[in-house]
Amino acid sequence: MRFMVITKATARSEAGVMPTTEDFETMGAFIEELVDAGVLLAAEGIGPSSAGARIYFDGEKTTVVDGPFTESKELIAGFYLVEMRSMEECVEWFKRCPVQRTGGEPTNIEIRRLFSPEDFGEELTAEQREAVARREETAAPAYRSVS
Repeated sequence: MRFMVITKATARSEAGVMPTTEDFETMGAFIEELVDAGVLLAAEGIGPSSAGARIYFDGEKTTVVDGPFTESKELIAGFYLVEMRSMEECVEWFKRCPVQRTGGEPTNIEIRRLFSPEDFGEELTAEQREAVARREETAAPAYRSVS
């Protein structure tokens, strides 16, 4: 099963404050453990919402709004894409994730399972399954399913 582990933004990350050398060392060691275990597919930090944009859809109307997104309570600061046997295994791994600096502001991470074609049952036709397989075959290697 593939999971997206979403790290949440803090006031520091939204202000564009980059991690310290020590933060990179600590997070790098955790990421290296994931790599060594063969479960990491991708891991990236995401810039502050002030450098982003949102696209709103309402029927025929499409509206683009530039960041920052101050009305949002929980913004995303980064993500991991991992392959694990179960949600429980993923939770155990990420309980050790060093997302909070010593003395830093509280934060959280969110773990969400990614759908696979099998999850859609008969609603996904044979032709649609073949199209998904073709797209996965041509996708960037880091984002291909390893199942």
